[in-house]
Amino acid sequence: MKLYLIRHGRQCDKRCNVDVSLSEEGIHQAKLAGMRMKDWGIEMVYSSDMLRAKETAYYANQYWNVPHEIIPEFRELCFGDMEGLYGEEIEGRFREFKAKQDEMKEDIPYPGGESATELVRRAMPKLIEVAGRHKGSIAIATHGVWIRAVLCHILGMDMAKWRTMGVTFENGSITELHYRKEKGQFTLERFNDYAHLEPYQELLRSAWGVKEN
Repeated sequence: MKLYLIRHGRQCDKRCNVDVSLSEEGIHQAKLAGMRMKDWGIEMVYSSDMLRAKETAYYANQYWNVPHEIIPEFRELCFGDMEGLYGEEIEGRFREFKAKQDEMKEDIPYPGGESATELVRRAMPKLIEVAGRHKGSIAIATHGVWIRAVLCHILGMDMAKWRTMGVTFENGSITELHYRKEKGQFTLERFNDYAHLEPYQELLRSAWGVKEN
């Protein structure tokens, strides 16, 4: 079966991991993803319980009209003490942490928050459960670090290197996994596909000006 992971659309606030709604651009991104996937046989859409993911699923689902289920385990990694801060504040207050993280020698948790390994520990059992329910295709509206960490695990990579998965990871992009239930195996078929966004330069992250955490 096929799983299409959609990174949520652009949120209306530039602070780190605040639970807010989509911006107008984010709504547009979600609709474009839904339109592109209209004939891909989506039979169910899942999302995290964070508002931007729920809204992404809602607007994409306008083109599919399938059931939508919210899964808390699909929520974004907890950035702990960084949450609610702007990028400039993070760069100043957490300079030493960011430098150590950039070395990619160990999967260190965010101060007061989660590591990628901890995210995978809560996410993978639910992802396997959900994949096992279906034989066709499903969509999951989720988050950037969530997708990177899960892929890092699936590909058997050192979890300290999860940040190598896409320097520019576009909001509204599509990542495709295949799952073989009989073998319990996921395979990566596409990553960060944003062809549907390319005609709209204002929808790309380069136009938003927010760095990845």
